[in-house]
Amino acid sequence: MTAPRTSGPRRLRRSGASAVVLPLLLTAVAACGYGSDNDDEPSASNEETAGGEALSADEVSIGYFANITHATAVVGLQDGGLIREQLGGTEVNTQIFNAGPSAIEALNSGDLDLTFIGPNPAINGFAQSGGESLRVVSGAASGGASLVANPETVPSLDDLEGARIATPQLGNTQDVALLNYLAEEGYEVNAQDGSGDVEVYRIPNAEIPAAFDNGDIDGAWVPEPTAANLVSRGAETLLDEGELWENGQFVVTHVIASQDFLAEHEDVVEAVVRGVVHTNAWINENRDEAKEQFNAQLASLPGGSELPPEILDPAFDHVEFLNDPLAATLKTGAEHAVTAGLLDETDLTGIYDLSILNRVLAEEGLPEITDDAGLGVE
Repeated sequence: MTAPRTSGPRRLRRSGASAVVLPLLLTAVAACGYGSDNDDEPSASNEETAGGEALSADEVSIGYFANITHATAVVGLQDGGLIREQLGGTEVNTQIFNAGPSAIEALNSGDLDLTFIGPNPAINGFAQSGGESLRVVSGAASGGASLVANPETVPSLDDLEGARIATPQLGNTQDVALLNYLAEEGYEVNAQDGSGDVEVYRIPNAEIPAAFDNGDIDGAWVPEPTAANLVSRGAETLLDEGELWENGQFVVTHVIASQDFLAEHEDVVEAVVRGVVHTNAWINENRDEAKEQFNAQLASLPGGSELPPEILDPAFDHVEFLNDPLAATLKTGAEHAVTAGLLDETDLTGIYDLSILNRVLAEEGLPEITDDAGLGVE
């Protein structure tokens, strides 16, 4: 599961501390396929209902990111989508985020009830609230993250010394994965400012392609479709993150619910989870049509446009859509964040409540998820 450690730390190739944050780089949203060019702010809300009677809540607010690792939400929450269908007459307000911390802030402030999100923001949100803010209620996706680089400046994994590698945000899931990999390979990097044997730059996903084109970075550890986008621009894949995990699976997106909302409106959360299960099944049975629907939805978002086939096809194929939240990989990711100095030791017991998911799976005749890594509600 972990890469072999080298004989010792390596020296910085170039003199001078690495620049940690590049100036904001203007680029078209379509370059990365994100629906908004904001960094940390949600897009405008979308309010629709599927018709029929409302559940125990008249409305529900759901967040997600406009990228392929969140395709369950993009497809399932569209007009007529299977998640909306399960919610009946309950009004659905959707908010699109570009970064996990802003989604967590919205959840904590009561502006969101549920959100699709990566593991590390969920870990941080749970830890910072003393275990009172959220529960993971379902999986959504695995995989879809890679280290890609310019073959002229970083031709192989053995050539990372002094390289400038971007991640989407300090402490996000890919940032932690990169820092952990570099530490295991013997490189010394300051987790907070990104300086060290390898220079780690924190750049929003939508701005990474321009940074690569301009030669400001040598590569990036990023999710899809950013990884495929960079490959289409001449980068090569140095490492598929799945190679570091057992069976190639690791959580990249799961569904979290506000604990308060879950306590008051369990039927609404169950409807969302059932919609996730149905949507994942439909995507897996109809990959080509799912790609088309995802792309069409992407183009309908403010500032968005469709991804070209050379980006869409490999990016979509790189993601596995599944209901299992892969709890053991979240637990390992939390340990990596602690080792990197980005997270204090914390008790994550209670971050999972898979009772609703297992009830839905049983109704669908599917195997229940029995492994919560010992982090389920007691």
